[in-house]
Amino acid sequence: MPRCLIGLGSNLGNRRQTLERAVARLARHPQIRLAARSSWYQTAAIGGPQGQSPFLNGVAVVETALEPQELLGALQTIESQLGRRRDRLWGPRTLDLDLLLYGRLVLNTPTLILPHPRMAWRRFVLQPAAEVAGSMVHPPTGWTISRLLDHLDTSPPYLAITGSIGAGKTYLAERLVQATSARLIAERLDLERLAVFYADPASHSWDTELEFLEQRARLLAADLPEWSQPRLTISDFWFDQSAAFARVWLPPEQQDAYRRRWESARTGVVRPRLIVLLEVPAHRLLQRVLRRGRSCEQDLSEEQLERIYQALLAQATGPDQGPLLRLTQDDPQQLFNEGLAAVEAMQ
Repeated sequence: MPRCLIGLGSNLGNRRQTLERAVARLARHPQIRLAARSSWYQTAAIGGPQGQSPFLNGVAVVETALEPQELLGALQTIESQLGRRRDRLWGPRTLDLDLLLYGRLVLNTPTLILPHPRMAWRRFVLQPAAEVAGSMVHPPTGWTISRLLDHLDTSPPYLAITGSIGAGKTYLAERLVQATSARLIAERLDLERLAVFYADPASHSWDTELEFLEQRARLLAADLPEWSQPRLTISDFWFDQSAAFARVWLPPEQQDAYRRRWESARTGVVRPRLIVLLEVPAHRLLQRVLRRGRSCEQDLSEEQLERIYQALLAQATGPDQGPLLRLTQDDPQQLFNEGLAAVEAMQ
């Protein structure tokens, strides 16, 4: 039977009693075997309305003959029986039961996403999970629960935002910096040089991509004294986007040489605790690019913007990249709320 990880949380009423009752109901289910449960951890509420009471959080490991949707239905039934009401996203709740892992299954349906899309950087999930399920694997990253928690504990507090041209990377980074008093690392764009590049990529792609690579390596150099401080850092770019953009713009005969330079430079830069990928449809990207009116970008096409996004997605979901937050919302406030909640959940 599949081994599954279930997250439990409560911040209303008698929290401990509610969680204990939820575990007992899981254990009594005829098609669920309770294999392990964690201690309860008190944590601040993440996201949602201000002024919420702190949560008690924990996890349970179960084995079940139920299919994923059936298990989700069983969890929702227990939530309802113990007083859960679904009034507001991330609002106060008597009981929250999240299906985090179902073996190593990866699933994306309108009603269920597996693994849970935000578990890989949430300390209130990883800390209790490491207690009883440290060897379970988070399939998108290929990392164990213990490794994900160790990444939170040992990596610099650094969030890297990436996306195709016009995705809104700088806008989101600046809003998060303002809300958190973080340090901002922003790319410097030479619009005149970009105009020359976009007009004739074949002739200028090598020099342009190399300049971006060298600038990113300088800005993220691991030996800079700023990284020794505990202050949160947010960048409006991701170092590894260099490899993705290069795959789009460089001719095949230059790909290997560029990749060697990128791999060499990569050894000297700080890796992010979390990568945030802004996912915007290509037609919306083109509308944004044209609306902001930079003359250097007027030659960009929808097809080019889509190719950049696909290259970024492949890079971000590649082996050993670590936690990734994929944001598809079109509302800037929702993007900000998701980003801020991620920052808070990593602490």
